[in-house]
Amino acid sequence: MLKVEGLNAWYGQAQALFDVSLSVGEGELVVIQGLNGAGKSTLLQSLIGIGPRAQGRITWQNEPIQTWPAHRRARAGLGFVAEDRRLFTGLSVKENLWIAASSGSSAQASPAQRFERVMALFPQLQTMLHRSASQMSGGEQQMLALARTLMTGPRLLLLDEPCEGIAPVLVAAMRDALLQLAREGVAMLVAEQNNILAQHAQRVLVLTSGRMDSAA
Repeated sequence: MLKVEGLNAWYGQAQALFDVSLSVGEGELVVIQGLNGAGKSTLLQSLIGIGPRAQGRITWQNEPIQTWPAHRRARAGLGFVAEDRRLFTGLSVKENLWIAASSGSSAQASPAQRFERVMALFPQLQTMLHRSASQMSGGEQQMLALARTLMTGPRLLLLDEPCEGIAPVLVAAMRDALLQLAREGVAMLVAEQNNILAQHAQRVLVLTSGRMDSAA
């Protein structure tokens, strides 16, 4: 599905990624681990097309996409959940979800079917549909961020620390939802420092100072 070859990235003159190569196959869960500042967020942002200046080859479904803008990558089936969530905090939960549905990929499921699916994955959101996103806890916002991305019908999820800094009970809910998506065949590339998802992954990659250090 996704293949990355020799990816380099820079913030001004400072290089953040050095010849990073990786792949994610159909239905695979691949985890990237590394300390803060290792380049995990930079890597995911570069893949979706919102990061710093980058060079290298990014292939999606056998088509080079490194020159594509972020919205085109999203419409092609890449879904990105940022660590800072990037919600429309002035809108309700339901409005956040339906705005995402209108800009989604050409997936087989209709927006109504996708909405039903995310409600099944995150029943906690059902009682919050008319609540402003700004009135949610951090964990609830993280659920909404993932649910909103799922409304676009992605075939590959790029997840930046999805379980970091949220209440343990919501960590369990996020983990269970992500593992259910994996069982349904949604491919995932997940950056995390903990082992919440790594222990379930097909492969774990380690990023150290912008370089892919090892794989297991």
